Amino acid sequence: MQSGVEQIVIIGTGGTIAGASASALDNVGYTAGQLSVASLVAAVPALQSQPLEAEQLAQLDSKDMNAATWARLARRVQHHLDRPEVRGVVITHGTDTLEETAYLLQRVLAPRKPVVLTAAMRPATAVQADGPQNLLDAVAVAQTDGACGVVAVVAGQVLHGLEVRKTHTYRLDAFEAGPDVGPLAVVEEGVVRGFRDWPRGEPLGATLLPEEEGAWPWVEILASHAGAQARALQAWLQADVEGVVLACTGNGTVHEALSAPIEALRAKGVPVWRTTRCAQGRIVGAPQEPGAGLSPWAARVELTLALLQQR
Repeated sequence: MQSGVEQIVIIGTGGTIAGASASALDNVGYTAGQLSVASLVAAVPALQSQPLEAEQLAQLDSKDMNAATWARLARRVQHHLDRPEVRGVVITHGTDTLEETAYLLQRVLAPRKPVVLTAAMRPATAVQADGPQNLLDAVAVAQTDGACGVVAVVAGQVLHGLEVRKTHTYRLDAFEAGPDVGPLAVVEEGVVRGFRDWPRGEPLGATLLPEEEGAWPWVEILASHAGAQARALQAWLQADVEGVVLACTGNGTVHEALSAPIEALRAKGVPVWRTTRCAQGRIVGAPQEPGAGLSPWAARVELTLALLQQR
């Protein structure tokens, strides 16, 4: 790197963006996390003249993301952000749990420099691979004047790290902002056109996250539905679960069969947060509910962080 040139660090964690299939026509029968982040960068000609540094942190299918990897990732991102020559960090990630990682990193780091997660819905070997363009756009966002906070960049959209949600199983534009909000910006031919403010907040600090998987609080998610039974909650109560997030029906309602075990959990001191399983909207009329405006997955991360702060 030339002296005085601001650098972008790209951290690879695996995912479909690094996936490979035996056939270029196979968009679903691939294996995630097969290609190195260095090879992903090398596949984008427009990035070859950029001041970039690539680091391989993990090679996961993001459905298998775990707490220990989260802790390592948060620490490495903070390490690079603390380097004065680094302008921003890009993270290549799988799509399945990208929204959870983005939420965690924004709450833990709340960085003053940009941290940009990007991903792909097609493997790198696909005829219509979307990873190269997404990676190119992510670097453009990381280089944008005034950019800060954790965001996701996929299919030309820049989405707030606390709001991003995966809403489609297959489309290239599989991600959206949360209910009642839109994207922060869009990327058009390498130019970022903004609509809202960048994410900000007070960092909890990467040192809050235990390095050992078993040291994290045990927090589960349970959906209420027709024919729901109490047995899962009863089993978790007996097994000393530390927190429960309810993906409730409608405006925060739960099946009557769940009421008694919910009260038993709360009587034992186990926090039980309500969210809605609805794709749009938030729980209305219950402002005291900490998970009222979050997805079940974001609420689980938030409750986990709350429990860690209490230790």
